[in-house]
Amino acid sequence: MHFVYPIFFGLFALLPLLSWWYVKKNDKLKATLTVSTTHAFTVSSWKNRFRHLPFLIRLLTLSCLIIALAQPQIRNEEQRSEGEGIDIVLCMDVSGSMGSQDIPPSRMEVAKEVAEEFVRSRPVDRIGLVIFSGESFTQCPITNDRNTLITQIQKLESRTLLKDGTVIGEGLATAVDRLVQSKSKSKVIILITDGKEDAPDTRLIDPLTALDIAKSNGVKVYTIGMGAIPSNITEVTSRPKNNNPEIGFIDVALLTKIAAETGGQYFRAKDKEALKETYKQIDTLEKSKIDIVAIKRVEERFIPFVLAALICLFLELVLKITVFRKFP
Repeated sequence: MHFVYPIFFGLFALLPLLSWWYVKKNDKLKATLTVSTTHAFTVSSWKNRFRHLPFLIRLLTLSCLIIALAQPQIRNEEQRSEGEGIDIVLCMDVSGSMGSQDIPPSRMEVAKEVAEEFVRSRPVDRIGLVIFSGESFTQCPITNDRNTLITQIQKLESRTLLKDGTVIGEGLATAVDRLVQSKSKSKVIILITDGKEDAPDTRLIDPLTALDIAKSNGVKVYTIGMGAIPSNITEVTSRPKNNNPEIGFIDVALLTKIAAETGGQYFRAKDKEALKETYKQIDTLEKSKIDIVAIKRVEERFIPFVLAALICLFLELVLKITVFRKFP
């Protein structure tokens, strides 16, 4: 309970003064009679025992009035985020190499953790999740349900029931398909992979075709190449033949092309902090229009105290003119 004017509680200091004044006045108003013995006056009645009851009721009346003057309230304050959000699809590589521990505890665990933080930081956006390895799959359609999406992210594993391989093109095409029906002005895909196109014979869409699909639908793609250099990775089976150690397990040229031609950017994440910084930059580049709406509900609770004061006042008057009536 909240009190609007707590300064009125200072009036409670007057109650002890009022009690002192009552005692002094009561002593002066008592009639006196000189007698040789008080034996005849030792018997007391219930009226005599409760003769101070009207005054106690008066103190209770004043207490209720003081509390009412302080204006007690019950407040319920809520905040709701509203605004123009962005439709985003997280397109995540879940191939076996994402289990590599060059970024401890593993690339997959770090990717999940940072993605979860990103989802929590976007309160008004609709976000979905697409995964891919040797084939692609929609893990969660675009939604406003943060809890469901975060649960799906937490369940991801680097070795899934999907076919082995890395089909960046099909993963991108599936993510674009999730955004085709979107009415949002901004459509964004964040594609994260630690490999290059390694497609099985069943591949339907190659990366360049997927790029054309993204461009034709006005989808902006941010690409992230995740992982340390090959010398720190136990799962790399072949060494690059040129002088750039990064080429051979991440197709930098392809990821850069996809990002550049769709209006996005390519980022390189060699550790957890770099991945966090990448998501921060994307968060800065793709700002949503957010309005914080504050809702305040106030319930006044002074009326019961006013009614209690009136009842006590009425009861005191009734007692004074009936049971405890005094004759001059």
